[in-house]
Amino acid sequence: MTPAVITLLVLAVVALLFVTEAIPLAITAMSGAIVLGLLGIIPMKEVFSGLSNSTVVLFAGMFVIGASMFRTGLAQKIGEFVVRRVGTGETSLMMGTMFIAAALSAVASNTGTTAALMPVILGICVVSSIPASRQLMPLALGAGLGGIITLVGTPPNIIASGVLKAAGYNAFGFFEFAKIGIPLTIVGILYMVFIGRHLLPKTDLSINAELDQDAMKEAVATSDNTTKQWITAAILIGVVVVMALDIKAIPLQIAAVTGAILCVLTGCLTEKEAYNGIDWVTIFLFAGMMPIAMAMDKSGAGKLIAEVVINLLGSNPSPTLIVSVLFILSSGLTQFMSNTASTALLAPIGISIAVGIGASPAAVLMAIAVGASCAFATPVGTPPNTLVYGPGGYKFMDYMKVGAPLVVLCGIVSVIIIPLVWPFFPK
Repeated sequence: MTPAVITLLVLAVVALLFVTEAIPLAITAMSGAIVLGLLGIIPMKEVFSGLSNSTVVLFAGMFVIGASMFRTGLAQKIGEFVVRRVGTGETSLMMGTMFIAAALSAVASNTGTTAALMPVILGICVVSSIPASRQLMPLALGAGLGGIITLVGTPPNIIASGVLKAAGYNAFGFFEFAKIGIPLTIVGILYMVFIGRHLLPKTDLSINAELDQDAMKEAVATSDNTTKQWITAAILIGVVVVMALDIKAIPLQIAAVTGAILCVLTGCLTEKEAYNGIDWVTIFLFAGMMPIAMAMDKSGAGKLIAEVVINLLGSNPSPTLIVSVLFILSSGLTQFMSNTASTALLAPIGISIAVGIGASPAAVLMAIAVGASCAFATPVGTPPNTLVYGPGGYKFMDYMKVGAPLVVLCGIVSVIIIPLVWPFFPK
């Protein structure tokens, strides 16, 4: 068998284990990477390379800052403030959460936005007595949708624009994606409010968790903790501002880890509490999927899937068919590959498709980029989904139940809007 076929078989087994959860997700992801290494599909030195990935480091840093927010009582204080403003209703909180996440993700990293807001939302859930599982997935979905709105909101947009410019065409403008991103965000929020929330699980706090929350609420009353709350707030604001400004000299992971270190050095939490605050399931889950995504690219497995589907277009396809096929292909791959890898794989092929059928490259790449950003149906499709997996107490099928209908809905909206805004066969 060819490396591409072997990779696809391994991916199929990984996907099956993800769906059934016969073994823990983190073990499935790491085992898939190990098998690909043993079979020679990827170099052995790359099997655990995901553990040093910048996104994994970002996760760890923000988990520690989140732990500091809880240990000092800052998250609870913020939660109480927000609850007084929007009320304790689950639906109003969901709308507020998704709107804020989408707005921030439009100008900042959707991963950074989710990581920064997650402890705040958890605090709101504690104060409102709402299970975290009812709000964390909407947070991740809101961040994912909001990222589509601008050029810098999510990596697929930047990659698609770069490929377009490299091919000799005009690059996408900063707010050009808003023409499809804003409608998708509005539709996504409405979907979650009226349909998606009924599909979310309701995971209650454990007895230990309740005791921990009680202890933290008592800690809020001490003056020492009030000082630490202000310190933690200053650290969080500093980290978020640096992320939002996208300072090239200070990558997201550096900002997050620096913030985490400051939390420990200032005594906002101990070293042991910092380690305990990291959700290691999330870390190993994402780290295990990175080498698998690499194998999809290097072995030609991803390209093989792309070429087979592209042949379905025929010689004289309609714009609706083009968007449908490219969206299905891109969104399908991105559920198990990073959206960055999916776009990087498909964008060059998209240029060839456009030239071959005489279509607008901008329209083709827009369909690919938007599809790659709709990674809502699995916990490994995009970092925000992975980030909330552990704290929300979710199962793989929870993402399928809530996210798959949203992907279909986004596909329908894309099929309607993209050909209108970016004509495939301009006169």
